Amino acid sequence: MQAEESDKKAKGGKKAVAAAPQVVEVVKLGPTVREGEDVFAVAHIYASFNDTFVHVTDLSGRETLSRVTGGMKVKADRDESSPYAAMLAAQDVADRCRELGVTALHIKIRGTGGNKTKAPGPGAQSALRALARAGMKIGRIEDVTPIPTDSTRKSHGRHGRRL
Repeated sequence: MQAEESDKKAKGGKKAVAAAPQVVEVVKLGPTVREGEDVFAVAHIYASFNDTFVHVTDLSGRETLSRVTGGMKVKADRDESSPYAAMLAAQDVADRCRELGVTALHIKIRGTGGNKTKAPGPGAQSALRALARAGMKIGRIEDVTPIPTDSTRKSHGRHGRRL
């Protein structure tokens, strides 16, 4: 008996195993939605003068759905904050949102803030436009740049930055 089994192994013979029918489960991400209903998420756009982040979360802000930066889209460091890089990042985010079933976005735009400049960088406007052009419905647009009530001393000394 053992000799027969060793002969089978030597010849490469294998016992036939009946294939069980495989059940393929369809995984659907995102919330269940009725027809014609919009699913909202929040797009946090942080636009500094060095980079642009487009970060989409659920309405509570706790779960990240997608996050793409301008630096992930272009290779040159000086182009990370450019409107073109922000547009590419926003298009990627919009594609991912569509996969997850999100159809509408509330926008929160943030500049650098603090005791630095309060104006958002050059990528903010183009990221917002790219999201709208990609077919996402835009809900509310809000500026959430952190503005200090009182702050540490500004840099550049007593007389300011000399030009």
